[in-house]
Amino acid sequence: MHTNVNALFDALWQDYIEMTPSAAKVHQLLSQGEKIINDHIALRTFNISKVNLDVLAAHFESIGYVACGDYKFAAKKLNAKHFEHPDSTQPKVFISELLVEEFSDELQTTLKGLIEQVEQTAMTADNFLYSGRHWALDSKTYESLLAESEYAAWVAAFGYRANHFTVSINHLPNFDSIVAVNDALKAAGFVLNAAGGEVKGSAEVLLEQSSTMADKLQVSFSDAMVEIPSCFYEFAIRYPKSDGELYTGFVAASADKIFESTNVN
Repeated sequence: MHTNVNALFDALWQDYIEMTPSAAKVHQLLSQGEKIINDHIALRTFNISKVNLDVLAAHFESIGYVACGDYKFAAKKLNAKHFEHPDSTQPKVFISELLVEEFSDELQTTLKGLIEQVEQTAMTADNFLYSGRHWALDSKTYESLLAESEYAAWVAAFGYRANHFTVSINHLPNFDSIVAVNDALKAAGFVLNAAGGEVKGSAEVLLEQSSTMADKLQVSFSDAMVEIPSCFYEFAIRYPKSDGELYTGFVAASADKIFESTNVN
């Protein structure tokens, strides 16, 4: 496992921009030459014991991260936790897992078959969190997963890597609101996730979020190359709690809509 927080996030970022070519352009547009602070990253997995949320979390906990919040997404059949580092300038981490047993027998059998192909040593390797897909997958299996769960299909296609990075609007020198960020993105031709409105959340719940729709990427399946949604870029602005400190948690109702950034349509 990594011993250095910055090295881990640098590796995650390099993998992410390969999956998300637009991210580098967004980064350039919003940074205007200044450093961008990453609010959080998100990772996806299944609640199969070999690769469950705790297995991914161990990589972050080994470099000082601590679990800070639990979230449930009943409609999407997911559980999630977020993790924070003692150094508050380090990104937060949001890890979700699909509740596999709540799906059809066919989906359960498919996912268990994929995870059986993962080498036992892979989960503790330094590069696990950006190692991608560890199994053979054909396009028809992807399609059958997609029909039941977009999330399951995404993890099956892309494996282990950051699903998104998130620009901290609080730290952007040239933008003071999420609307200003959204307007700049749209003016530059980026498509935003409009599920539940372009801005998810509000100052009242202490967090506003928006995101691009995922890039489309040619993915190699065992029987075909297919263009499917890959990863997206998120934008977040946090508001102070009553004690004056910025809120560091997540809002389940907003996160629920952010997940739809990787929807196919």
